[in-house]
Amino acid sequence: MKLSQYGYEYSPELLAKHPAQNRDESRLMVIDRKSGKIEHRLFKDIIDYFEENDTFVLNDTKVFPARLYGNKEKTGADIEIFLLRELNSELRLWDVLVDPARKIRIGNKLYFGDDDLLVAEVIDNTTSRGRTLRFLFDGSYEEFKAELFKLGETPLPKWVRDKVEPEDAERYQTIFARHEGAVAAPTAGMHFSKHLLKRMEIKGIGAEFITLHVGLGNFRTVDVEDLSKHKMDSEQIIVEEDAAERINAAKRGGHKIVAIGTTVMRTLESAVSTNGMIKAVDGWTNKFIFAPYDFTVADAMVTNFHLPYSTQLIMVAAFGGHDLIMEAYRTAREEKYRFGTYGDAMLIL
Repeated sequence: MKLSQYGYEYSPELLAKHPAQNRDESRLMVIDRKSGKIEHRLFKDIIDYFEENDTFVLNDTKVFPARLYGNKEKTGADIEIFLLRELNSELRLWDVLVDPARKIRIGNKLYFGDDDLLVAEVIDNTTSRGRTLRFLFDGSYEEFKAELFKLGETPLPKWVRDKVEPEDAERYQTIFARHEGAVAAPTAGMHFSKHLLKRMEIKGIGAEFITLHVGLGNFRTVDVEDLSKHKMDSEQIIVEEDAAERINAAKRGGHKIVAIGTTVMRTLESAVSTNGMIKAVDGWTNKFIFAPYDFTVADAMVTNFHLPYSTQLIMVAAFGGHDLIMEAYRTAREEKYRFGTYGDAMLIL
């Protein structure tokens, strides 16, 4: 498969600028891989397709307020910092992106907040845009982190909307987010409401949680025609022993395993052992899934409608079948489904 096979007629009007009023009332396109049938439902209808002891696997990563605005010393020039990853909590070192990057050099100091309480020093140039910052703060680590996150803004992708609004703090997050570390939300999980999780519980459908801390590399442009040459950024994954055992027990019992989102699918396929079962993992993955690929764990998956040529679309097409998924995208455009982060969902059976 080549990159050029994953294009479709895209226009910005397809992109959802705001979330649905109720999480579980987004639209849901249901695709049957065997028959090729396409149905149109609401997301809350998803449990109609599953039975007792089937298991949904969800990503419980939590998005932190990763975008900060500040000023450069002496010149006062406006700068934007995007926190990527904490490198050392004791030394308060962070891997960041800086915009504009061209005028920020090693040794520069950057100031954040009205009172300049938070100061950072550039100590390394890691890439053309990336930097390592050491934050200088007179206080405990807990006080530092509180100040950093108080100044930070919800990192809603700018291709969704230029301006972050109050609703984003809650809605650009799943209701089960608990392990802080993502700079982008696992969007398929954002369709789940408390009411829907309760209905799953009543029906006996399992909910197991794994963690993949979504990084910006998730959105990195694929710029090679030969997909085998694309390199994904590494992202941290955690699969607890108990969750792995329950997922394996459901699979051994002949029940369906449902990957809620591309991040979950990548985590499951990164944690699978040679016998086809999930093992506990606390590490990193840079797995890029593209056709042809033999999926080992999940029997079904939920995902949003992704941008052309994206790694997410490429993975979804590997799972659902290229021609069927591209046909589903044609149907989605005709039926005016909402695309992207705040858009509607697709269930692939």
